[in-house]
Amino acid sequence: MKPFIFHAQTLDYFHEKDGILTVKLMTERSDWNRVLLRHEPDNEEYLLDMSKVGTEGRLTVWQISFPVNSDRDITHYVFKLVDSKGQHWLDARGVHSRVPSREFHFKFNAHHRPPSWVSEQVFYQIFPERFCNGNPSISVKTGEYRLKENTLDVVVKEWGDSVEGHNGTGAAEFFGGDLVGIYNKLDYLQELGITALYLNPIFQSPSNHKYDTTDYYKVDPHFGTNEEFAALSSDIHARDMKIVLDAVFNHTSVEHPWFDKLKTNSSNLKSEKGAYGHSDSPYHDYYFFEPSDSTQYVGWKGISSLPVLNFSNEAVRDHIYQSEESVIRHWLKAPYHIDGWRFDVIHMLGEGEGAYNNAHYVKAFRDSAKDENSEAYILGEHFFEASQWLQGEQEDGSMNYYGFAHPVRALLAKQDIAYEPINIDMFAFSDWLAEARAMVPWLNQLSQLNQLDSHDTARFLTLLNGDEAKQKLALTLLFTYVGTPCLYYGTEVGLEGGQDPDNRRCFPWGSEQTSDWFACHQALISLRTERRSLQSGAYLELYCDAETLVFARCLGREKTLVVLNLSNKAKSLALPVWMLGQEQGELVALCASGVDAFPRGEPSIDDALTRSADAHAG
Repeated sequence: MKPFIFHAQTLDYFHEKDGILTVKLMTERSDWNRVLLRHEPDNEEYLLDMSKVGTEGRLTVWQISFPVNSDRDITHYVFKLVDSKGQHWLDARGVHSRVPSREFHFKFNAHHRPPSWVSEQVFYQIFPERFCNGNPSISVKTGEYRLKENTLDVVVKEWGDSVEGHNGTGAAEFFGGDLVGIYNKLDYLQELGITALYLNPIFQSPSNHKYDTTDYYKVDPHFGTNEEFAALSSDIHARDMKIVLDAVFNHTSVEHPWFDKLKTNSSNLKSEKGAYGHSDSPYHDYYFFEPSDSTQYVGWKGISSLPVLNFSNEAVRDHIYQSEESVIRHWLKAPYHIDGWRFDVIHMLGEGEGAYNNAHYVKAFRDSAKDENSEAYILGEHFFEASQWLQGEQEDGSMNYYGFAHPVRALLAKQDIAYEPINIDMFAFSDWLAEARAMVPWLNQLSQLNQLDSHDTARFLTLLNGDEAKQKLALTLLFTYVGTPCLYYGTEVGLEGGQDPDNRRCFPWGSEQTSDWFACHQALISLRTERRSLQSGAYLELYCDAETLVFARCLGREKTLVVLNLSNKAKSLALPVWMLGQEQGELVALCASGVDAFPRGEPSIDDALTRSADAHAG
């Protein structure tokens, strides 16, 4: 049986001042021959003896101070404990019987840290075209224009009508959501408890999803005006809320004046030719063409309507991030003052199809944004494991598909991200979470954007075939797990939807008045907002079996226990609460009936009971 050894990078166990780190380690045993911290200040191993400095309950507290690395931004360290029978090591995953791989060591970036405000938020993702129609006069009109390189008429639908399938008119369907609609619903979002908005693209574009930009400096006129967005941003900030916009810099629309495949935009460029079909165009090298053919070009993932931008071209760099009036800087400045950028397919940005020098450009995006606003949030979209971008100097956080959405989907919906069957138990789930956490510095873990679903995935409730008990388990994880929670619009009223574009249905306004889901979400959001331990507390697993997981989020004297039970039966668990540094206490139900996992009354903390799977958080 593994001994109990614990360290976290919260203020309870970790402190940095003037380049010196002071760390604490907790052990159940006090009779170790040696307790050591291992680090590599010059790429060589150094082992430092730790000192006993006190006790907490039955736990012994050890401490050591040492300098951060001077040769690189990130300091790595692990712990080695030796007795007469052998040794044990503690890395960011847990306890092991041998020295662990460096990728799982505890990590601290002394120079690049996420904004502290991020982990305090509850985000809400809005797909603007489907959220609320506040100004019908600017909505797309039937026959107004065509999409897909002038081959598909726009389709105007009534709010709430069904959405066409992916191979149909999906990107060409318009229901009329706009910025005024968002503005009109800010009171609603605040009542729910939302503190930050992430908007899918709002800049001028022919599609409803706006990932095919034609003007990075102009709000799409069917969404509103730049002035209306400035007013929206101002109101959001007056409410002490934040706003993050979507940055689509890997590619443009073929209708962007730089490319101008349809020959409709040349007048916007003072008669300069667009890149398509004109090798002498000043914009030709903004994209990737075959050397001898100015009509053969690279499209994102082979999609001809999305020509890829060439960041080896200095003019492109100036437009996007390098100049004082670059797109990244423009929207961070007055009068817009956005609080950060979510970068679409950020791992694909670079020079050519191979995304050459990708890390260089991601760092450059970060530097440009931080130079304009040091507290700007840099969020990357990655569908898979993204730790190489999350070491501090590139992204503050990612859309945490790999470290949250994937394992939750595998555990509860029994599907992987490709909608293929997968069957994992709670042991495998716990291991997956631990591995994903361990590869990323703690502060970046807190800034990961955790979602159950998004505009790119089927709605989670739909994946669960409407299973409300499992949805509540998933929501509990969303609001209690390490990272920053983000709700996809409509989740709080039980909005369902299959794969893109069915996951982009209109918000069913009116249902928020009667939905039982709203109160459930409101309670969990309130819990998350009120308890600092859920925002930035250490993660400590207390119990795990094939169908049950109990963990605590701990910060100072505040300790929040979360109990997840996948079975359809009640369980009686004896929890090792001494791991929390105390021998006894009381469990207090934190959420309203139907949300908390504990029966009414005040059971002692070491007699915690879970109910069935539909009762899930405490």
